[in-house]
Amino acid sequence: MKSKLNLDPGAIDSARSCASRIAHSMQEFIEKHTTVSTERTVLRLLGVDGVNDVDTPLPNVVIDQIKDAGGLPRGAAYWMGNAMIQTGLEPQEIAEKISAGELKITELPAASEKEAEEKVMPYVYEALKKIDAQREKREHYLETIGEGKRPYLYVIVATGNIYEDVVQAKAAVRQGADIIAVIRTTAQSLLDYVPYGPTTEGFGGTYATQENFRIMRKALDEAGEEVGKYIRLCNYSSGMCMAEIAAMGALERLDVMLNDALYGILFRDINMQRTLVDQYFSRVIIGYCGTIFNSGEDNYLTTDDAYEAAHTVLASQFINEQFAVLANIPEEQMGLGHAFEMDPDIENGFLYELAQAIMAREIFPNAPLKYMPPTKFMTGNIFKGHIQDAMFNMVAIWSGQSLQLLGMPTEAIHTPHMHDRYLSIENASYIFNNARDLGSEVEFKEGGIIQQRAQKVLKEADELLHEIERDGLFSTLEQGRFGGVKRPRDGGKGLEGVCLKDEKYFNPFIPIMLGGVK
Repeated sequence: MKSKLNLDPGAIDSARSCASRIAHSMQEFIEKHTTVSTERTVLRLLGVDGVNDVDTPLPNVVIDQIKDAGGLPRGAAYWMGNAMIQTGLEPQEIAEKISAGELKITELPAASEKEAEEKVMPYVYEALKKIDAQREKREHYLETIGEGKRPYLYVIVATGNIYEDVVQAKAAVRQGADIIAVIRTTAQSLLDYVPYGPTTEGFGGTYATQENFRIMRKALDEAGEEVGKYIRLCNYSSGMCMAEIAAMGALERLDVMLNDALYGILFRDINMQRTLVDQYFSRVIIGYCGTIFNSGEDNYLTTDDAYEAAHTVLASQFINEQFAVLANIPEEQMGLGHAFEMDPDIENGFLYELAQAIMAREIFPNAPLKYMPPTKFMTGNIFKGHIQDAMFNMVAIWSGQSLQLLGMPTEAIHTPHMHDRYLSIENASYIFNNARDLGSEVEFKEGGIIQQRAQKVLKEADELLHEIERDGLFSTLEQGRFGGVKRPRDGGKGLEGVCLKDEKYFNPFIPIMLGGVK
């Protein structure tokens, strides 16, 4: 299809090829390393769950023992398989004995890695069977009751109490929402463990736990059946426990997960080595279970200038796309992020925002793009804010966005109330209905403001990607090229949880999941 923006196909191909080389270069590093959180994910998928008497998750208890004994380079799957051979116990029973101080998992007689792998494989297939069943249930719902039109109306709940979140989520569904995002409590991304069970206290959001996922999934299925459409559930697979939460989301049928290593590096100061390794396994899981991932490029525009830094968003989208390709994620699950975040006082800002949104759609034609609302320049003036959100919604329907996180008139004042969501849903529904086919009706002036803006951003993104390839991604992050935030390669949180794999390491889930759904 001919570009309405007259984008240069050669520049797009150049940028994409460059991003691919960057991702492949990083993959060489990723495949040589593992982390404590990646290994905890293996245990969780093998069936280890629960907490000890001081609420430490059993996967942490087991991996801490393995790490302290110097056994992490061999991987959790080997040690668990070997322990099953030597003790005749199941993974959960072994974890409980370790927690009780009755077993040293690395001090047992050693079987071969082949024997250990064979021993864990029935548990691997059992986990995949559960994930497959959840994916099939999603597909059944979509075939039988259907879903809302794109752009999906995407709203948040953030009370801190999962049961109150359910009340608010069901209300939002009845008001017209298509996606409910349960905002995670402040700073959970910095916890090197996943809390256990249902939670009723959180600041700025609710803890992401497997039980909370289960509670909200059940509630949204009930609400979806009531209104006659499938409701998607979103939460966060980011931070220090990316892959663990991805596994929980796969087991509980989350449909959308915020998942971006660069976000954790830049905005949570998580060590870049740690989070890039963790992201790979998390995205392999996400690809396998049919979840859409959301990347975090929109955040760059809250710490950098949205007009001047637009090319960094596009460059990061290209990189996120190629990391996803390496994890076998189809384009239809790549919820690449961008945002309507320019200063509203910029003359012709609407034209620039429109140019960038259409540019993203043309470059990533099959991706369910996640479009984020204005936040940086929302002042608390709810009337002006409502107009800013309306202009954001107009760009979205015009440019064919997919996942529309609705702006709230009370942004910059408080966490939204139910009536705030109603106003936002009403605003978006009105505009989406009245301008549904606007994008297919309009062409752009040859060489005009909109075309020139998109072409300029693409050119600058291509140039930036070539600089990243020359310098390396780690060095680029140290220089502060994304979001105006500098991070040291050996700094940040979690580096102590990274290690080189040894020659006998194996993770039984990755090769099977990369093969796709059976």
